[in-house]
Amino acid sequence: MGSQQEANQFLRAAFADGPRLLADIGATHARLALQTGPGAFGAVRVLKCEDFEGIVALLRYYLQDHAGIKLHHAALAVANPISGDFVRMTNRAWEFSTDAVRRELGLTTLLIVNDFTALAMAIPGFGQQDLLQVGQGTPVPKAVIGVLGPGTGLGVSGVIPTEDGFVTLGSEGGHVNFAPGDEREFAVLETAWREWQHVSNERLISGPGMEIIHRALAERNGVEAPPRKSAEIIACALEQRDPLCLEVLECFCGMLGAAAANLAVTLGAFGGIFIGGGIVPRMGEWFQQSPFRARFEAKGRFTDYIAQIPTYVISAPYPALHGVATILAEHLRGRSGANSLTDRIQNLRHELSPAEQRVAALVVEQPRLVLNEPIAEIARLAEVSQPTVIRFCRSLGFAGLAEFKLKFASSLTGSIPVRHSQVRTSDSTHDLSAKVIDNTVSAILRFRDQLDVRSLDRAIELVSRARRVEFFAMGNSRAVALDGQHKFFRFRIPTSLYGDSHLFKLAAELLQPGDVVIAVSNSGSIAELLEAVDIARRAGADVIVISNSQSPLARKATVCLAVDHAEDSTSFLSMISRILQLLLIDILAVGISVDGQNGEAQGRDAGRMLISHLDG
Repeated sequence: MGSQQEANQFLRAAFADGPRLLADIGATHARLALQTGPGAFGAVRVLKCEDFEGIVALLRYYLQDHAGIKLHHAALAVANPISGDFVRMTNRAWEFSTDAVRRELGLTTLLIVNDFTALAMAIPGFGQQDLLQVGQGTPVPKAVIGVLGPGTGLGVSGVIPTEDGFVTLGSEGGHVNFAPGDEREFAVLETAWREWQHVSNERLISGPGMEIIHRALAERNGVEAPPRKSAEIIACALEQRDPLCLEVLECFCGMLGAAAANLAVTLGAFGGIFIGGGIVPRMGEWFQQSPFRARFEAKGRFTDYIAQIPTYVISAPYPALHGVATILAEHLRGRSGANSLTDRIQNLRHELSPAEQRVAALVVEQPRLVLNEPIAEIARLAEVSQPTVIRFCRSLGFAGLAEFKLKFASSLTGSIPVRHSQVRTSDSTHDLSAKVIDNTVSAILRFRDQLDVRSLDRAIELVSRARRVEFFAMGNSRAVALDGQHKFFRFRIPTSLYGDSHLFKLAAELLQPGDVVIAVSNSGSIAELLEAVDIARRAGADVIVISNSQSPLARKATVCLAVDHAEDSTSFLSMISRILQLLLIDILAVGISVDGQNGEAQGRDAGRMLISHLDG
């Protein structure tokens, strides 16, 4: 990322095409706004979801007051797990297709994200005025943050800092099993068991859960009390000082404190735990004196550990809108004009044949369908022949459908999607090619993001000063070792390769301090290789292992260069793992070359540059 000033300049330029539609849609209420600039939200409205039959009706109702505005981009935070195009809400009988909603509203971009993912993304931008600290504790800079909040359900997420921003967790942690902390909470759990065999935190630490607690404690205390909604319980407790309702709040806040503590120790959230949702902010300052913090710190042997972690209530209005705006901005910024391919299709439509225009219309109206379907289905839906689909791709300058899909996926998502598509015997050559390329590129990008640079630095250093380098490898890995032998030999490093398991032990016994073994193995569990590595280490040689980070071989290494790609070895030979291993050899070779001239730091950068080049 560039500086904040550069980001704001980008945002101001980006809003030249009009405002953006933002929404935070829960099971009960939907909060909507039009963003007209960085941090500028207008026309904010809160609507009741029960007044609408579905999400399109809700959005159309909101937009009817803005009929003169042309919208191109929108992002919606929805109280639901998000996976793929189709969304079926958990706590409301709404279901929809993201693509269908985008077409219905005439949008170029529509993002659907989990509501607590959006809330988590907003937290790094909050100031002191947006938060109310509860209890002691000081946040550790650039540390993991935990987020949870009771509303109609219980949302859970986290924020993980990276070198260039933040990554949010798409979690459904509200559905972990509820664990009572005392006899009173066990009585509440028994009441819930009458309705559900599985009782999650969400069943009790939520608005509907507060109502269950009220009913359970009334029964436990022998008190006649009318059923009350959560808002009534809070009002009766804080305004009328009703004893039963006050006990309900105390019990509820204790349960929330326990759930927050579990999240804190699970994530190691030394950046703090942040409470959102619609319920806790209604309690106001009373929440600071509630049992929440005492229960949060009641962690037995880990009390001192967790007492250092601060807890906050998010008091900013409409916080999830800030987060979903950030996600949309990062998406559009990351694309760097990636919609240019869609624009190019639109601009060239008049130059295409009538049949190719039908393919273009399908691509623009149902892009995800085109990405996921084989050529035969694309041709059928567009009512054209398969050669016409290929001609359409070539009219845009691509060699065929596989290349078009790869570029089109990048333009839609801002990066090539990380996914795995199973190759089937019924696939055409075009589809087979696209799947193999997609799977490989996705694995490379994931591999790039998980690179352990410190291990690479150490490996480059060991090979650069090695007296000699010997490769131990068998089977598919032998081709990787042979590539390394050829590359390192050119650096005037005495290099040899042993691909026979019977020779591993004999070769290892001849090693001396200053020698380096590079052991390459997919499984990392070949007995002869493990024995040879033990002998090499006892002889004083260093061992660089290229294998699975959890393998027995990795545990014996001086340095492990991890390749953790899960290969389906039952249906085809190792392919992607071998490519990733070859990439590590290339990184080492480039690093050694540059290191010999300009120092170790540039060797590290060369490795990064090599992987980044593949993303170009």
